[in-house]
Amino acid sequence: MKILVTGASGMLGAATARALADRGDEVTVLQRRTAGLGLSEILGDVTDPDVVHRAVRGQQAVVHLAAKVNVTGTEADYRRVNVDGTRTLLQACRAAGVQRLVNVSSPSVAHSGSSLVGAGAGPADPQRARGPYARTKAEAELLALAADSPSLAVLAIRPHIVWGPGDTQLVGRIVARARQGRLPLFGQATALVDTTYVTNAVGALVAAVDHCAPDDVHGEALVVSNGEPRPIGEFLRSIARAGGAQLPKQHVPVAVARLAGAAAEALWSLWPGDDADPPLTRFLVEQLSTAHWFDQRRTREALDWRPAVGLDEGFAELTRTLQR
Repeated sequence: MKILVTGASGMLGAATARALADRGDEVTVLQRRTAGLGLSEILGDVTDPDVVHRAVRGQQAVVHLAAKVNVTGTEADYRRVNVDGTRTLLQACRAAGVQRLVNVSSPSVAHSGSSLVGAGAGPADPQRARGPYARTKAEAELLALAADSPSLAVLAIRPHIVWGPGDTQLVGRIVARARQGRLPLFGQATALVDTTYVTNAVGALVAAVDHCAPDDVHGEALVVSNGEPRPIGEFLRSIARAGGAQLPKQHVPVAVARLAGAAAEALWSLWPGDDADPPLTRFLVEQLSTAHWFDQRRTREALDWRPAVGLDEGFAELTRTLQR
C-alpha cells in the first residue's frame, strides 16, 4: 500500500513510518525537517496547500500525526497547525482520491478536567477541552470524522501518554528533572493513569491503517493504551529509575501546584526560558493528579489488536537503552 505519514520527525511518527516500511508498504513522510529514515521524504509545512497536495498525490492511505504539541503558544499558533493543517490535508486527500485517513488525536479532546475511570472514547468537545492544544485537536478530530465517506474512510486514534526509548519529550524531561531534583509529586500521586508503550502505539496505528475502510472500521474515535493503569507516582519513579536518576520524594499539595503552574505560564509568556515549555503548567498538574484510564474493549475488538509489550517489559527496555 502507498502510505503518507505526516509528522514523522517525532518518536511515534518515525516509528510508525518505519514499521509500515518494514512490512513492505511504500511509505512517504512529510515533515518540516528531515527525519533521516531513509524513506521518500517531502519537507514542508502541513498548512502549505501546495506541499500537502504534492505529498498526497498517488497515496492510498494517510496517517496524520503532524501537530503543535507544546504547552505554550498562542491559540492562533495551535489553530494554524492543528486545525488549518488538518483541513488542508482533508481537502488534499479528497482531491487526490486517498481512500483511508488515520487521524492521530488525543484523549485530551474529551477530557474536561475531572477523573476518567474506565472511560470510553467520548465525543471530542472543543468547548470543554482543557487548553489550546486539546481544544484545537478536538476541532481537528471533528473535522476529520466529518469527512468520513464511502470514498474516504476516516478513523481517529487517540494514543494515551506514549513513551519509550528515543522519547525526548516525556521521558527525556522526567529523567532530566529527576536528576536535577526538580521532579515533585502532586498530592499523594496515587491517581491511576494508563500509558502506552511506543511499540504498542505503533502496532495500533498500523492496525488502524489495515482496518480503516468503508466496509470495516470508520467514522469513530478509539482510545489506545496499554490497559495497565498504575499510580502516577509509580510511573514517574519507574521512568526516573530507568534513567538512573534519583526518585522523586517531594510531595506538593495540588492546590499549591496549580497556583505555581499558573505563575510559571504567565512568566514564560513574558520571558521564556531555554526550554520551549515552562517547567510547570496547570494542565500538567491536572494530568499528574487526576485519574485517567480507559476501557480498551472497543479498541481491541475493532482493530483486532492487543498490546505486544507490557509496562514492566517496556521499563526494562527503556533502562537498557538509557543506561547502555
